[in-house]
Amino acid sequence: MHVGIAFDLKPAAPLPADAPDDLYEEFDAPVTIHAIADVLTSLGHSVSLLHDGRPLLETLLRNKPDFVFNFAEGTGVGRSREARVPAVCEMLDIPYTGSDPLALAVALDKGLTRRIVQTADVVVPKGLTLKFDAAPYDGDFSEFPAMLEASELPLPVIAKPTFEGSSKGVRNRCLIRTPEEFGPTVMKLWEDYRQPVLVEEFIAGTEVTVGVLGNDPPQVFGLMSITPKEATEHFVYSLEVKRDYKQQVDYASPPALPVPVLRAVEAAALMVFDVLGCRDVARLDFRVRDGVPYFIEINPLPGLNPESSDLVILAGLIGVSHADLITRIVNAAMTRAGLA
Repeated sequence: MHVGIAFDLKPAAPLPADAPDDLYEEFDAPVTIHAIADVLTSLGHSVSLLHDGRPLLETLLRNKPDFVFNFAEGTGVGRSREARVPAVCEMLDIPYTGSDPLALAVALDKGLTRRIVQTADVVVPKGLTLKFDAAPYDGDFSEFPAMLEASELPLPVIAKPTFEGSSKGVRNRCLIRTPEEFGPTVMKLWEDYRQPVLVEEFIAGTEVTVGVLGNDPPQVFGLMSITPKEATEHFVYSLEVKRDYKQQVDYASPPALPVPVLRAVEAAALMVFDVLGCRDVARLDFRVRDGVPYFIEINPLPGLNPESSDLVILAGLIGVSHADLITRIVNAAMTRAGLA
């Protein structure tokens, strides 16, 4: 079978001078693309690299593959950018891995995802979404403390861009401990990422990530806790931590939590996967406080770097190789599409 790989390659060129240093954080390094291509080749498929955007469109129209392995994140800041490749595949009647355009678009919008997840009785942190107009900000932050007080959010809170993944925009500075930090922090996020800012109650508890694979029914692949090597009152699994994860955190699977709590996390993960209409694979993040799992976010296009991505690290802890993980994703998608 001819399988095309849709992806966004991290540019080698320097960042624009006024851009945040995580501008391309969601995009993939060549090692990830080649590792996935090697797995697909080992399964007997012929493989072509589709890239994303115009090159992908031109390639699909010129030499349409039988199947697409999709992990393209999309460029820009639009909340539907992850839905573009699946939408094109559906127009051209090409089966592909992963969730459909609607699920990917919804899941990228953290504010919308929160509202939908709450309808399924999954607990989410208290929060609000702040939207700003395009006019330059005048630097007056005096209105922000009152805004925070009116929201009734307890400090500390954490702020993050609403339409980003891969911890893009989630930095150590995003933890807001005082009313005076609120305005400068959220406005810096808006200026850097030009999208609404989600502000949530900070849940001090165990960080747990959950892998879900398959369909009819999907299954919890594994659970993994993420804890700082040095104890801290307010641990944030920030981009700074992820970039230095070997020195900063310990991973464990299963997490050192009571069995009933683990089952509650699994049930919440499957409920979120189902209510959002996800398919084949996803990674979900929770914080567990006082035995209660709080849903943080879902990534239906999880990172697949063979060394550093959370889902791959989780797989390694339970004895599943990167190649086997990719194979399971492919098999789930092909079975769903009637190609197995």
